[in-house]
Amino acid sequence: MANSDKARLIEAHEPHWASAWIWLAFAAAFFLVAGVLGWTLLAAPWWLAAPLVLLLAHLMHAHLVAFHEAAHQTLCPNRWVNDAMGTLIGNLGFMSLSLYRAAHHFHHAFLATERDEELWPFVLPGTPRWARRLAAVIELTFGLFYTPFLFLRTFFRRRSPIRDQAVRRRVWLELGQMALMWAVVVAATAWWGGWKYLLLIYVVPAMLAGNMQSLRKYIEHMGLAGSTVLGATRSVVPQGPLGRLVAFSLFNVSYHGVHHQFAKMPFGAMPAFRPVLAATEPGEVPPYVNYRRAMRDMLGSLADPRVGPQWKALESGSARPGKVRLGKPYGMSNGSGLSHPAADGGA
Repeated sequence: MANSDKARLIEAHEPHWASAWIWLAFAAAFFLVAGVLGWTLLAAPWWLAAPLVLLLAHLMHAHLVAFHEAAHQTLCPNRWVNDAMGTLIGNLGFMSLSLYRAAHHFHHAFLATERDEELWPFVLPGTPRWARRLAAVIELTFGLFYTPFLFLRTFFRRRSPIRDQAVRRRVWLELGQMALMWAVVVAATAWWGGWKYLLLIYVVPAMLAGNMQSLRKYIEHMGLAGSTVLGATRSVVPQGPLGRLVAFSLFNVSYHGVHHQFAKMPFGAMPAFRPVLAATEPGEVPPYVNYRRAMRDMLGSLADPRVGPQWKALESGSARPGKVRLGKPYGMSNGSGLSHPAADGGA
């Protein structure tokens, strides 16, 4: 690796406050839209509520991606503030930050293999196709509840990979905190008779946001069977201003191959590293220009939903690979190589 590339990579990993300020702007936008929606329910034609609910759903989806950033400790350079933001978002989305961080580590460290906790049961050869289809239907329809179930399964199941007792205590504490917060919310809603507002300002857009999150996850991984990061991820590099705005609003998670190569890189630096998304080995997926094309390629795999090279290995009768590899260093535009661990000791 050239010294200039190494310096560029180190600089790209420098923490910034930009993500935190952007999340705060999204939070302000959420409360503004929620307030307008509340006024609409009181005084305006009901049909005005529909676009506002969709906008709230997108903003909630953005908050879920911000939660993912907090798990990677890239939402804010101050760890205490980062975790406070992540815990708040997690409480609103029925997720423990400590649990998500611990389980998400296995998604990066063992991407698309049988130890990838986030892609269960699609990474397990031998799982009946009907069971995988049912899991896909539930996740794409009730993502708001399926995602917490997925991570709680990792935490509670026998031989849980989350064995650190300090982490487990934090998870229990956060789950109790979440239960208390929602008990207060439900009690206050019942006291003031605000069920209609809770339904339309939170429940409906949150359900949509959970399904958007699940769909994006499927676009990123479902149906891929490569043995490198780019063979197990789909990335979207938007070309137009609207596509770039959508990507920005989702913290550039569309550059998903870059994220899996450089797990601690703040979202603002990822577009500059899009050259690493160039397919260089058989089975790797070049980046798409928009989510529509990526989704179209993913949809066909839902007939037999599965992820990972172990499925091909099982069909061929060969030994199953234990871990998706990074492959050779992916060349940058100047022809020199850049590489970085996909899971650098954390989430």
